[in-house]
Amino acid sequence: MTVADDQAVVRAGIAAVLDAEPDLSVVGQAADGEAAVALAVSLRPDVALMDIRMPGLDGLRATARIGAEAPGTRVVVLTTFGLDEYVFSALRAGAGGFLLKDAEPERVADAVRVVASGDALLDPGVTRRLIDRFSSEPEPRDAAVLGTLTRRETEVLTHVARGLTNAEIGEVLRISPSTVKDHVAVILAKLGVRDRLQATITAYETGLILPGRR
Repeated sequence: MTVADDQAVVRAGIAAVLDAEPDLSVVGQAADGEAAVALAVSLRPDVALMDIRMPGLDGLRATARIGAEAPGTRVVVLTTFGLDEYVFSALRAGAGGFLLKDAEPERVADAVRVVASGDALLDPGVTRRLIDRFSSEPEPRDAAVLGTLTRRETEVLTHVARGLTNAEIGEVLRISPSTVKDHVAVILAKLGVRDRLQATITAYETGLILPGRR
C-alpha cells in the first residue's frame, strides 16, 4: 500500500504502524496528491491510504484521479475531518473506505485489509451521518429495487448498512461469516452495485434504514 499525508511525522507514524503488520507492506509515501497519484500509477498498490487536506492536489481530487488512472488501486480516506462535505465528496470520488484519524491502529489496518479484498468500510460515525443525511431527503429513492431481495438478504443488507463486518453479522444472525459473505455477494449482484459501500448508500436512499431504528 501507499500512504499520503502532508504531515511528515503523521505519515511516517501511519506507515510504521501498518508496515509492522505481518500481512501488510507500505511500498511508498507521498506528501501531496500529485505524488500520491504518481505512486499509484507507477507502483499499482492494492490500497492507497489518503489524507484529504494536502497542498496542491487535495486528497479528494487525487482519489478521483487514481480511480481513472490506476483503477486497480482502492483508496481509503483517513482524515481528522469528519464533516459531511468531505465524507460525501470522498464517496463520490470513489473512495472504498473512510476513517477518522482518531481510529485505533488496529481499525486502520483492518480497513486496509477489507478494502484490499474488494469490500468497503466506513467509520461508524460516518455511517451515522449517512443515515441522517439520506433519511432527511424529502423523497427517498424508489424502494422497489429492494423487492428482489429475500427476507434474509434484506436482514443482511440492514446490518451491512449499519457498518457491521461479516463476522459481526454472523453473530447477530447466528450464521457463519462465509454464509454472510455469500449473501453479500448476491445482494451486490441483485442491486447492481460494486461493493458494500454502494449497497449501504442504496439502503439509506430507499429508506431501509431510518433514524432511531436499531
